[in-house]
Amino acid sequence: MSGRAAARADVPWAALCVVAVLALLPVGRLSELPLAIGALAGLVLLVRGRLGEVRGGVALVLVVFAAYWLAAVLSAAAAVRPDKTLSTAAGLLRFAPFALFAVYALRRPADLQRATVAIAAIVSLWVIDAWVQMLTGYGLAGAAEAERITGIFGADNVKFGPVLATLSPFVLIVARERYGRRGLAVAALAVLVPVLLAGSRSAWIAYALVCAVLAWRETRRWRTFVALGAAVAAIAAIAVALAWQLSDRFDARIDRSLRAFEGTGQALDEASAGRLAIWQAAVAMTAAHPLTGVGVRGFRYAYPQYAAAGDRFVDASGETGAAHAHQIVLEILSETGVIGLALWLAGAAAAIRAWRRADAAARARARPAALALLAATFPLNSHLAFYSAWWSLLFWWLLALYAAAVTTPAPLAPPLRPSSPP
Repeated sequence: MSGRAAARADVPWAALCVVAVLALLPVGRLSELPLAIGALAGLVLLVRGRLGEVRGGVALVLVVFAAYWLAAVLSAAAAVRPDKTLSTAAGLLRFAPFALFAVYALRRPADLQRATVAIAAIVSLWVIDAWVQMLTGYGLAGAAEAERITGIFGADNVKFGPVLATLSPFVLIVARERYGRRGLAVAALAVLVPVLLAGSRSAWIAYALVCAVLAWRETRRWRTFVALGAAVAAIAAIAVALAWQLSDRFDARIDRSLRAFEGTGQALDEASAGRLAIWQAAVAMTAAHPLTGVGVRGFRYAYPQYAAAGDRFVDASGETGAAHAHQIVLEILSETGVIGLALWLAGAAAAIRAWRRADAAARARARPAALALLAATFPLNSHLAFYSAWWSLLFWWLLALYAAAVTTPAPLAPPLRPSSPP
């Protein structure tokens, strides 16, 4: 084989296809292209019986996907819009073969490590772009939205904060591995400011969770953890105070949040950006459809029936309302019922069991994706819709990375050379 051909063979093209999904995530629906390529490749691998060497990852993907997908399919039984529910369930099918492809593409620890570093580099570029947008008012995607930094996603897409907080473990963990604790501290501060100015309070909670978990890993002792937590809280408080004084965007978000301390129902609803009214409607939907919910993606169509009089999310025609429940447990219960919640818990149990069974090396490789999934699904927070086209894509991309990492076998040690006779 020629040198050029050998170089081409060494390039992990399949792993690059997995990373390309993230790289193209801010560019509309273009991220669906590498996902579709990976899904087709996954089907080919499955038909040709090429997945035998990654049986553990295949089993994990199929179990978790079955839980996620069956919850959607069964919710069509009493769905308010069965056509919407079933078409959504059909669209979800692309995630299973893509995840199988990702498990195969990242089966070698070296390729998985390269992919993790590439992901960290992509998210780091987003952070740099956000800093440029903060300092100049413009970034690669143009000017920021009026009330928040929107970074690489552009002014008409306010998902930057939740996405950055969710993916921050890749940046922080790679910085820790390469540059030690100093690198971790610098990276954490570099990500903190864009997360704050992105203006999403759910992102603030998610990022605080990520930092807390990593701080515990660094300390392992309660006294040291509390001391470190106090120092981090002081730094965060200084950053918040500066942002409050210097950023009109951040000032507006804080002022809205502080309304919660007024104690009235209206103030609480305004402080939560209307989430309180949405959550009350979600509870009412769950009570009316306890077994299978109103159907996946049927929330907006059922909303007017369960909303309070004068609800601001109900449109003028009275036919649709808020798009989703903005909270993972309420979304699952209201759209898929207790059967759906039971299936989700079974899928989560399978993912946790895979973590417990993995060796230390596999856990280390899976840690960025595992912590990102924890940040994305932390129940004491508000969330984007887990059955929407955009967030479900990122969610399953992370699940595919996790399944690949937590089940990747350790590299084989080179055979020992026989000792020479004396």
